[in-house]
Amino acid sequence: MAETHQPTSARPPRKTSWVGDLLAPVAGFGVSFRTMFTKVATEQYPEVMVPTQPRYHGRHQLNRHPDGLEKCIGCELCAWACPADAIYVEGASNTPDAQFSPGERYGRVYQINYLRCIFCGLCIEACPTRALTMTNEYEMAGPSRAELIYEKQDLLAPMLSGMLAAPHPMVEGSDDTAYYRGEVTGATAQQQEWVDEHRPQAGGSTQTDAGEMAQEPDASPTGRISAASRLRTRAESSPVSRLKAKLPSSEGKP
Repeated sequence: MAETHQPTSARPPRKTSWVGDLLAPVAGFGVSFRTMFTKVATEQYPEVMVPTQPRYHGRHQLNRHPDGLEKCIGCELCAWACPADAIYVEGASNTPDAQFSPGERYGRVYQINYLRCIFCGLCIEACPTRALTMTNEYEMAGPSRAELIYEKQDLLAPMLSGMLAAPHPMVEGSDDTAYYRGEVTGATAQQQEWVDEHRPQAGGSTQTDAGEMAQEPDASPTGRISAASRLRTRAESSPVSRLKAKLPSSEGKP
């Protein structure tokens, strides 16, 4: 005859006092009540820009080597790692007359669709040459969807002192391994001579990678409009800015 198991006795209900029952709803609002009487800290954005944390994931940047060659080798690993399919890369081969990066390949087309990007940082973890990093820039709103698709010229890092804009040969006597080890510290006289001979219109480091561009106000040393100027132009053309311009000024009023 099968044995029957008696169900174990349930845990007896916890006894509470009437005071606990009365204060139970109030306890759920404990955080709200604590913050209700604290001083409010209002950030005066955008007039006052509050610095972000050092590791904040903002706009991407395509970095350069100290002599100006691009670090991107067009391997497309960042595009494969992106969970939102926000990155599009087309690689191409370097040639003796058009050397954009150390080694055999470079990123001919590089696009990031910030309408899809979730700023997870997986792309920069996948980059084998540390070509792609993320800056602290977060003001990326625009008046149209097309302006939120950043091209290669929008993502390239600005030219620094001692750099020559690509294309130009690698430092004489070096290979791509020397670049990745940090043994190249800047452009050489031979590289400058090559640029003067093959691209005399470039004028040294004032030539952009996408071709010579007209100098405009707030342009960077490469001839490319700076990110701050582009963002300021977008802000000035926004509907809110146009509405503020139509309103009467409140200066001088008590």
